[in-house]
Amino acid sequence: QVQLAESGGGLVQAGGSLRLSCVASGGRTFSSYAMGWFRQAPGKEREFVAASSRSETITNSADSVKGRFTISRDNAKNTVYLQMNSLKPEDTAVYYCAAKFTTVISRFYSGDEYDYWGQGTQVTVSS
Repeated sequence: QVQLAESGGGLVQAGGSLRLSCVASGGRTFSSYAMGWFRQAPGKEREFVAASSRSETITNSADSVKGRFTISRDNAKNTVYLQMNSLKPEDTAVYYCAAKFTTVISRFYSGDEYDYWGQGTQVTVSS
């Protein structure tokens, strides 16, 4: 069973940048997992942010973050990243990484597709 640990969250002013990291441990080889990032703001449902196939040949992102957020992964370091630029107050949320043992997830936007989740890291964007 793979364990996921996010880091890199914090408080940033609008227009600023943060890079989130999610390190995987245990389980199968990290390159065997498709990965995703989700977020949940207070009082709101969890929403999809970005996803990567296991070899990063296929990536997807939500329309709300397209052009600002980029998902990437370093399989040698068992890590997936979320580079967040031009942050807005509405990006404030707890950010979670998730994993599924597969090549690519067809319904990558659905949290129900993922089998493993991290504990989350708080991102707060001030106006």
